[in-house]
Amino acid sequence: MSPPHLSDPVPRPQSSTDLFDQQREDWRRDPQVAFDAWLARQHFRRSSAQVYQAQWGLFLEWLKARQKSLVTVDTQTIADFVAGLEIRKPQRVRYLRLIERVLDHVREVEASSTNPARFIAQDGEAAWRNARDNEPTGFLHHAERAALIAHLFSPVQALSRAQRWKERRDRALIAVFLGGGLKTGEAAALTVSCATPGSPWITIDSTNPMLVRRTRLAPFASAILDAWLAERRLVGLAGDLVFAASPSGRPMHKATMLRAVDALVDAAGIAASRTSRASPHTLRNTFAADLFESGVEAELVGQWLGFVQTVSANRLYRAWQTWMEQQNSRVTEEPDPAAPLLPEARTDRRFTRKAGSAES
Repeated sequence: MSPPHLSDPVPRPQSSTDLFDQQREDWRRDPQVAFDAWLARQHFRRSSAQVYQAQWGLFLEWLKARQKSLVTVDTQTIADFVAGLEIRKPQRVRYLRLIERVLDHVREVEASSTNPARFIAQDGEAAWRNARDNEPTGFLHHAERAALIAHLFSPVQALSRAQRWKERRDRALIAVFLGGGLKTGEAAALTVSCATPGSPWITIDSTNPMLVRRTRLAPFASAILDAWLAERRLVGLAGDLVFAASPSGRPMHKATMLRAVDALVDAAGIAASRTSRASPHTLRNTFAADLFESGVEAELVGQWLGFVQTVSANRLYRAWQTWMEQQNSRVTEEPDPAAPLLPEARTDRRFTRKAGSAES
């Protein structure tokens, strides 16, 4: 029997209405109401939810004006919508991410495997990319980093057993990106033997013995990883991968990691305020930035990141300095006179504090 689709005739409701049947009907009848219900289940902050509601509403209005629906929407339709937005490329990416995520849910409900928004996102030559991109090297702000870390430590509630261990896994995954500077491929291949409970050091293996390295996790990342390894043992996942995709122990796909980052960044309430996507690479950059601010030499930061050449670490250091200068020039709020003094970066990679004055 072929699976039902969103475009199929709606069957007469039965005494025990199937959940997916009801959701299919909801999305077809009123996609705005269905979206609001879906949004409520994501547990976003109110400010983020309001932004997403406005974005989705604009998309639905655009579809209606062209006599399109979620049933008939296709790749070209979405491409035209995103390309027509009078906004910067990072903001177009945010619109596309929202549409992609919602259509993922709708296609799951209707048992379909195609998502036209994903084809747009993966098309490197798509017209929507012809917009100014003002953040070539991204980092998290201090407040964004703090909010994300706070969410990683927040209670895991109202989840099934299967959902619970995956949530714990995803939080630990984000922790090693943000607090260890790992790449997605390195995280996917990380084995339990590479980490020792209670130790901040983890070993990053490589097929090339010259590229095997150790990196030091930030205290928060070490604690979250330890908690996940304990949970992993209790769940009894097969194999030796730290971040297994399933109980059978198969490795996580990069796309799954990207979705995990998106979901946790959204849940932490920082996605809506950003003009660019907080990717695993953004978190890796932020790990380096935290070390730079702490006075760690660029060469050592490069070693922990796995850079083969010192020039790469110096380039990242200069990119961070430029980014910091840009952020400082955009500050519009009055400084808090009670706030502690922050380190001031100097070009010699050392740090000092201004005496007798607070920095803005």
